[in-house]
Amino acid sequence: MEKAGIRFPKRISSSSQIDRPVIVKVMEAKRGIERAFFTSTSEKDFEEKAARRIQAGIITQENLDDALIEELIIGTYFNFNFFYSPIKNEVEFLGIDRRLQTNLNDFVSLPASQQLEIDQDLQNIEIGHMPATIRESMLEKVFEIGERFVDVTKKEYPPGIIGPFALQSAITKDLEIVVFDVSPRVPGSPVLAMSPYTRYYYGESFGTGRRIAMEIRNALKGERLHEVVT
Repeated sequence: MEKAGIRFPKRISSSSQIDRPVIVKVMEAKRGIERAFFTSTSEKDFEEKAARRIQAGIITQENLDDALIEELIIGTYFNFNFFYSPIKNEVEFLGIDRRLQTNLNDFVSLPASQQLEIDQDLQNIEIGHMPATIRESMLEKVFEIGERFVDVTKKEYPPGIIGPFALQSAITKDLEIVVFDVSPRVPGSPVLAMSPYTRYYYGESFGTGRRIAMEIRNALKGERLHEVVT
């Protein structure tokens, strides 16, 4: 669809699909690995925000063509970090981090009256992490999403995920965990070294790098190294 010089992403065949708050994930023009997120509540709102970002050189129409539009989940955001051990055949919960983003943090900490006075587009550029915990009654749900993810990867992409992964999630007011993205890699989150969850399980806290080293050492001892590498 094309209107006012702005085309909807190729995946969006009709503007009627923007009938509720959404988040647009579009790659930046200058930094190809970063995404210039923005929210939208209607077709008109989408056109205005997209045009403003194209004019400012933040994105291009080509970037916009390949963008993803997803439902905006209102909730509290967590990155749940896990580790699947083929040696033990267990999914371990390593801990939680939350992202610090510029120019979102700490713009939102300003009084609402000041936010309204500042004409500033937010870009959500990852700049850091902070540790977090979750209430104990939610832990069973957290364990479940990690185990379900591992089971699906084994089925769809055998031998499945090996080692660390993070499920980027939002928890709604109804305490539903909605996973909106996956990091099937070593999460860049040094704050896991302070996680209480590894201490509950192992008696000490440590980060992802040490957990990988532990897995390799155990695989070597059991002559099962081929199970933890691809």
